[in-house]
Formats: sequence, C-alpha cells, structure tokens
Amino acid sequence: MRKKYLLAVQGEGRGHMTQAITLFELLREKGHEVCAVIVGSSGRREIPSFMYSRIDVPIIQVASPNFVSDKKNKSINIPKSVLYNFGKLGTFRNSIKQIDEIIAKYKPDTIINFFDLMIGLYFRFKNPIVNHICIAHQYIYLHPGFKFPGSLITDQFAIKLFTKLTASRSSKQLALSFYDISEKHQGVVIVPPLLRSDIFQLNPKKDDFFLIYLVNNGYFEEIVNWHKENPNYELHCFTDDPSFLKQNFIFNEAKLFVHAINDKLFLEKMSQARGLASTAGFESVCEAMFLGKPVLMVPVKGHFEQYCNSRDAHKAGAGIFAEKFDLNKLLEFSTDFDYENVEFKNWLAKSKQIIYEEIVSV
Repeated sequence: MRKKYLLAVQGEGRGHMTQAITLFELLREKGHEVCAVIVGSSGRREIPSFMYSRIDVPIIQVASPNFVSDKKNKSINIPKSVLYNFGKLGTFRNSIKQIDEIIAKYKPDTIINFFDLMIGLYFRFKNPIVNHICIAHQYIYLHPGFKFPGSLITDQFAIKLFTKLTASRSSKQLALSFYDISEKHQGVVIVPPLLRSDIFQLNPKKDDFFLIYLVNNGYFEEIVNWHKENPNYELHCFTDDPSFLKQNFIFNEAKLFVHAINDKLFLEKMSQARGLASTAGFESVCEAMFLGKPVLMVPVKGHFEQYCNSRDAHKAGAGIFAEKFDLNKLLEFSTDFDYENVEFKNWLAKSKQIIYEEIVSV
C-alpha cells in the first residue's frame, strides 16, 4: 500500500540529515511518496547544499531550540542555553503553528522525525491525527538494555527527558545502534545505523594523512598547535565555516587543508585517511567503522550525548576517546590498528530491510 510520508530533521546535526536523505531515497525506491521535509534549526547553521541536491521535494526550515556554546565555541553552556531558548518561546509557538499549517497542506499519513524537538512538542500540544515515528541514535537512551557510562544521574535524567519530548505521542522509536541489543522493550526498537548509500561504493585504502571533522570550530586551535609541533603530517579538516578559520588562525596551508562541509569529498577523504578525529557524532563514527578507520573521539565539553557516544563507540571497537584533539594518541593507536569487525558489517547490512519493515508496519 502506497503511503505519504513527511520527514522532519533536527538540522543542527549533519548525521540526522544524511540519515533522512537515505530514508527519503529508500521510501521513494519502494514506491511511497515523500511530500516534504521539515528542518528544525536555530539559524546558526545553513542547510547544507547536499540536502537540496539529494531531495527534490520542498525543504521547509522551522525555528527550533539549540544549545549555546561558550565564547571560544568549545563547550556547551547549559544555563545560557536554557535562558536563550526560554527567551524565544514566542518564536517556538509560531513554529508549532507553522508545522500545523504544513501538515494541513500536505496531509501526510506519517511523520518520520529525526530527533527534532519542535515536532515532539507539536504532537504533545496539538495531538494531530497522523502517525509519528522517530529515528535517531538517541532513542537508545530509552532502552533498558543501554548502559550509561559513569554515574552522572542528573545528565542521564536530562537527556532522557529531552529524548522523550522529541518522541511525544510516537508509536515507535527506532534507536540506531553500533550493535544489536537482544532485550525487547515496548516502543523502542534497536536497529542498525542508516548510512548513506555512497559509502558502500568506496574502495578504502590507507594514505598517510588524518581527517578531522569539526562541528565546533573553537577546537581548531588545538589542531593548529599540534600541527606546529608535527609539521610534516598532512591534515584535512572539514568545518562549517573555513573562511573563519583562515581569518583567525595562522597555519601551514600547504599541509593543513581546510574544507567546507561537502558530503562526497568528506567520504572520499575518509576512505583514504589513516584515521579520523571528531567530536563523537554517531554517523561519522559509524562511517569510519565501516571503512575500517580508527577514530579519536573528543566530546564537546558539556555535551553528554557525545560523551556517551564516545564511550559506546569505544566499547564497539571504533577507537579511543580523549578530552582534547591530541593527534599523537590517534597516531599511536592507528599504527597497529587492523579493523575488520565483520559483526558490525553484518549488522549494518540488514539496516534498510529492518528499518523499512518497522516503518511500514505502523
């Protein structure tokens, strides 16, 4: 039976966007209609061009809450984040009204939500007659089989509460995971990562350079300082605003290359790199695991989700974690790294079939 879907994406995370693109293509391939895509964004980052090039239905931006970073853009300031978003309640009320108008216009059978809070709040306050399915790695936090690292009870409570709000009145939460969890739980279904199809066309090799993915460009200072002490190494750094880095930092541009976010070039470089250094985003770590690349994970300070990701990915064999971008650790770790992980690849191979069956069963 042909169904009409509307996708909603938390626009501050690139991984949510690539997952949405993959599902968009899968639903189309299976004969379903995707009528539009809502992107929830604070306006801090532009919707990347690869979204428009891969999705040929209306992409509608809606104001949504986001974290506030410190002045150096290296950590999350929770009190300021709360105050900032509280001051925009009027804007978010308008977002709920805007979402209501979008639903009325397109009349989807189901909204598939990639962790956008405004969609969760819309369902909580409006309770529309439309199905709501959620997909994101974060829904694993609601599964009793997931073990949080450490004993940060307050952080655990906060992230569970936020995650539950995004999933308000949803019939199913698909939790993308590095590994399977056999224990069943009502509502939360553990599923494999939903990686973009491009990655399966690559032929990995090991060149002598490191790839760096920076969401928070304040960490570039640590990379520049490391490179000054290790000038012979080639580094390729991808970030939202390369012009900012070039204007504010002095570095050897013949060896340290700064690139704007580009999905195809990033994957190409990852397939060739000796290793990846990033802030522990779920999607990029999964891509590195598939390509057999060791990862140095540096969670943004105050970002409990990335803290959890780094420990969980380490447990799954992806690499190591640290408090700063000390590439010496990645250099040492990558020397003897030989990563096949057949179990992860077999888990990943079932992704589209499992996720599609879970969606159409609603």
